[in-house]
Amino acid sequence: MISILILLLIYLTFICFGLQDPVIGSAWPSINAALNIPLSYAGYISMIIAAGRLISSILGEKVIRRFGAGLTVSFSALILCASLFGYSFSSSFLMLCVWSFPLSLGVGFVDVSLNNYVALHYKAKHMNWLHCFWSTGASIGPVIMSFYLAGGLPWNAAFRMFAIFLGCLTVLLFAALPLWKKNNPPTALAVNTASAIIDHLPSGDGKVKRIYFKDLITLAGVKQALVLFFCYISLQMTIVFWGSSYLVTVKNILPETAAAWISIYYIGLTSGRLISGFLTIKLNNRQMLRLGYSIIACGIAALLLPFDSASLMPGFLILGIGCAPIFPCLVHETPKNFGSQRSQAIIGIQMASGNAGLLVIPPLLGKTASVFGFNIFPYFLAVLLVTSIIMFEILNKKVDRVKNQAKN
Repeated sequence: MISILILLLIYLTFICFGLQDPVIGSAWPSINAALNIPLSYAGYISMIIAAGRLISSILGEKVIRRFGAGLTVSFSALILCASLFGYSFSSSFLMLCVWSFPLSLGVGFVDVSLNNYVALHYKAKHMNWLHCFWSTGASIGPVIMSFYLAGGLPWNAAFRMFAIFLGCLTVLLFAALPLWKKNNPPTALAVNTASAIIDHLPSGDGKVKRIYFKDLITLAGVKQALVLFFCYISLQMTIVFWGSSYLVTVKNILPETAAAWISIYYIGLTSGRLISGFLTIKLNNRQMLRLGYSIIACGIAALLLPFDSASLMPGFLILGIGCAPIFPCLVHETPKNFGSQRSQAIIGIQMASGNAGLLVIPPLLGKTASVFGFNIFPYFLAVLLVTSIIMFEILNKKVDRVKNQAKN
């Protein structure tokens, strides 16, 4: 019973955290106009958020070991709640930057804590549903922002509402702390995320052998796998951060309408993950990834069609559906590609590579668009997609070659 209550609480936490994740990008045209700052400045916000998440992923293992998952998540929710209130009272770009850093730390610690906790305590299906709940929250967030903007309310008011949601969640999380203590986690392998070291990998002579980054990067296909994660996270966050700006500046969509349309992407992501769960019964990971990349290509093509707004909503929906299987299938394929003993360490550096993409690519698009205009948005997505496909096929060939050599 305690295990079920905690699981429901985790689901609720992911919905609430998902609510605020895309709203900065969806509200940016309104924030840009209200604060009279360049549109490209959203790239600096994305860099701060990426840096905070990278730091929290590095420190997460130590923090969770010291304080436990329940207390870590509760304080992270408190930090996020305070950051959202800070957003709601921000009257300058500098204040937005200041509050973005603790916001990203709170989100990062929750991400590390709950993904690990669910992996230790619950079956794989709950991990998939966990991210569906996050997508559900992310689908609702831009709609709420759009409702406020369409009603003539300032963007600050919507952030204040998100802060109230998180405040209620924070009270609930602290009240539920005794439940976490009763549901003690099983012993697990300790992973040092900062240096990509796994401490309990037995060597051939039965002794513990440490694997360092320099050992992993030389494995066939690892470089391509890192590029794949870099490109996927970059692709997803570019859509979230700059999709609304593309709609407003290039397609002349009203800011409140653009904010709502970004939620269409998350609806596609959520429904796509549900559908992908059934498709994996018949299709393997490689087939699912090729299918996802093909659907993303269709979504990008829809954004380029000369039909004004007629193809835009379907385009963002198709992009979400296409992105849905990419992350889970790439992660699930890791043990098959590199062996179960190395998979935890490799997944760690893959996640680091994805955060590096979040740190670099959205700001790069912002700077590039400030020079050439936001017409480059779909072409930018196309470059990330083509790079992903090339790296994916090279990875498959290298892994297959190694497997064939081992058989012979």
